[in-house]
Amino acid sequence: MDVTLWERKGRNLRLTQAGELLLQTAQQVLPVLEQAENMLKAYGEGRQGVLRIGVECYPCYEWLTSVIGTFLEQMPDVDIDIVNKFQFSGMEGLLNHHIDILVTPDQERKEAIHYEELAKYELVLLTASQHTLANQHIIKPEHFANETLLTFPVHATRLDILNHFLSPAYIMPKSIKKMGSIDLMLQMVALGRGVCVLPEWLADSYAKKIQIKKHRLGKQGIQKQLFVALRKQDRTVPYIRQFIQTGKKEASQLAATPTDNGRVI
Repeated sequence: MDVTLWERKGRNLRLTQAGELLLQTAQQVLPVLEQAENMLKAYGEGRQGVLRIGVECYPCYEWLTSVIGTFLEQMPDVDIDIVNKFQFSGMEGLLNHHIDILVTPDQERKEAIHYEELAKYELVLLTASQHTLANQHIIKPEHFANETLLTFPVHATRLDILNHFLSPAYIMPKSIKKMGSIDLMLQMVALGRGVCVLPEWLADSYAKKIQIKKHRLGKQGIQKQLFVALRKQDRTVPYIRQFIQTGKKEASQLAATPTDNGRVI
């Protein structure tokens, strides 16, 4: 096509505008071709397919681990790939066929996308057992004004504690520190180096291991839902249906587990 894709600059090569366009196109197309190759290989080997699961929920990994274990026992001929880093977003990955289902706490209305609820849960604040808020059962937005909020490495627009609790009250934490490890995050909380917000079921599982206390966010709490998003034409794919049913069952069993203080998570 007589178009220059790169040019030399000193000892280095750099992409031209046309080269950048081709690179971006390749990053979109090649994963789709790779998945098609994997599917064809699976068909040739007599397997049912490969289920690619996108995850936009950092605290969901422990729940997902138990779901995947049960699912693979039920569907031994299906392979699983977990995707948690996307070129753009999880929804774009779903629409562009880079993944088959997306586990997410958010609903983004799209004509081609179908959502199914996996579970309901409540977000709670976690502090050290000796924290100044340790005896504060119900937390108000102003309690965050002097706190370091430890969060997962997601954009601020995806943080429910900001969107549904602090921003409406025009209050921000003293600082926000992003951490990729939940274990490290909770160790920091236990040492009084910050506070964090997690689903209550996950908070209770860690409270048995380290000295932390949980608190309700406001009188009504912050209630959330966990969804599986999938393309509408894939709603009848057998192994996708099986995964969703397994996920719902695991979530319901988790929700029925009583905590040490008698509350239900």
